[in-house]
Amino acid sequence: MKKLKYFIVFLLPVTVYLAFTNTSWWTFLPIIVYFGLVPLFELLLKPDKSNFDIAEEEKAKTDIFYDLILLLTVPVQIGFLIFFLFTIRDTAAWSMEFFGRISAMGLMCGVFGINIGHELGHRSNRGQRFLGEILLLTSLEMHFLPYHNSGHHFNVATPNDPATARKGEWVYLFWFRSQIGSYLQAWQIESKRLNKKEQHWFSLSNKMVVYTLAQIALIFTIYYLFGWIVLIAFLMAAISGILLLETVNYIEHYGLLRKLKENGKYEKVQHQHSWNSDHILGRIFLFELSRHSDHHYKASKHYQILNSLPDSPQMPTGYPGMMLLALVPPLWVWFMGGKLK
Repeated sequence: MKKLKYFIVFLLPVTVYLAFTNTSWWTFLPIIVYFGLVPLFELLLKPDKSNFDIAEEEKAKTDIFYDLILLLTVPVQIGFLIFFLFTIRDTAAWSMEFFGRISAMGLMCGVFGINIGHELGHRSNRGQRFLGEILLLTSLEMHFLPYHNSGHHFNVATPNDPATARKGEWVYLFWFRSQIGSYLQAWQIESKRLNKKEQHWFSLSNKMVVYTLAQIALIFTIYYLFGWIVLIAFLMAAISGILLLETVNYIEHYGLLRKLKENGKYEKVQHQHSWNSDHILGRIFLFELSRHSDHHYKASKHYQILNSLPDSPQMPTGYPGMMLLALVPPLWVWFMGGKLK
């Protein structure tokens, strides 16, 4: 069961299929399940703080099952994006079903496209990183990889990181600061990398140039094959996925800061610099992303061996519930102010 539990992530495409093939409120079924039922269950279920023992962890490190289930999500995401484009073409524009199906695809873009793209993007295997890039392409968030791996993990919990929410900052302002700041930093990171190699920044050696061309190509392909309305629907779904990412970024490091040492450098990233959640449903649906403290402590760790540690700041519920709370800024600032103290 420690392995098979991750198959529950495929409940998302099941609900999205029902949203694409039904009408009325059914088109909002994924939103109802993931931001209605899941937060409710997580309020009732106790967090699971258990970790693998040493022998189990060593076995899990090399168990190919954990990689295969990630790789299986790639054709599912691509297939559902194509399914979405054909479905939304035949859906009455600006109807309830139109927006419901966009919200369903937006969840796919956030959970399968960006979250699993993030996990694969940390891998040392180039083939797996490429699949991560494909997933991020489906959400138009390819700049995430250079920024996240070489920027966010280095600057997290400091004022230099646009994806670290500041104490008292509202999530709606954070969305813009984080997305724009991370995009600009991604270009800076790639330019510095190529400058060290004495290569020009404007070349195909620059990942950001390649990523930009890939995303433009996808946008023009959708427009050419399906027209403006479908393209607008796709852009709305991609933006929905990006906003899910940024809301997750917001809750993961809100108000947490590393100490600045006398030499002008920040202390090493520790477990106390990320909020942690051991609520089981959120953990499974997001491939242990909510064990975020251990992820930042050692980014190369694969999702299945991330640990819960007692010195990690703990969220009172799982990610879906905390994301909903963040959408009410005065309540969030008041509640998390007490947690920060």
